[in-house]
Amino acid sequence: MFNAIKNFFEVNIDSDTSGDLDYQLKLATAALLLEMMHQDHNVNEKEKRAVREALRENFNLNDDETQELIKLAKQEASEATDYFQFTSLIAKEYPQEDKIKVVEYLWKIAYADTYLDPLEEHMIRRIADLLYVPHREFIRTKHRVARNIGDQKAETRNQESENKN
Repeated sequence: MFNAIKNFFEVNIDSDTSGDLDYQLKLATAALLLEMMHQDHNVNEKEKRAVREALRENFNLNDDETQELIKLAKQEASEATDYFQFTSLIAKEYPQEDKIKVVEYLWKIAYADTYLDPLEEHMIRRIADLLYVPHREFIRTKHRVARNIGDQKAETRNQESENKN
């Protein structure tokens, strides 16, 4: 697994473990996002796109790097027995603003299909608690993402209306 991660980033890792920690954090974040995508047992292209966009945005990756990270994260998630191995690392190593960003990405994936399944909300609540994200930030990110989804729907309706005229 380490060699796959090393090849993914195409860098030489010396005795410093900070590079390894960076890879582990990326994998942990990606694994949580992928688990979110599967939470409602109905994976669609909008959710897949939301995961890819979140990873590209958060880690500044190109398309090939994003696909490789997703592949590695799928493998990690399939071997995991729970979320703790991912959340404990993120909770320990990420600054608070990055933890909140992870929660926001989870909301974006949950809302990608414009329907929030109760299982999705439950998972995000559990993850936010495990990341020590305050409840107010959990709610704030939920409302921000839902509002953006609503704005996008309204914009789409306006464009469709203009196209009909």
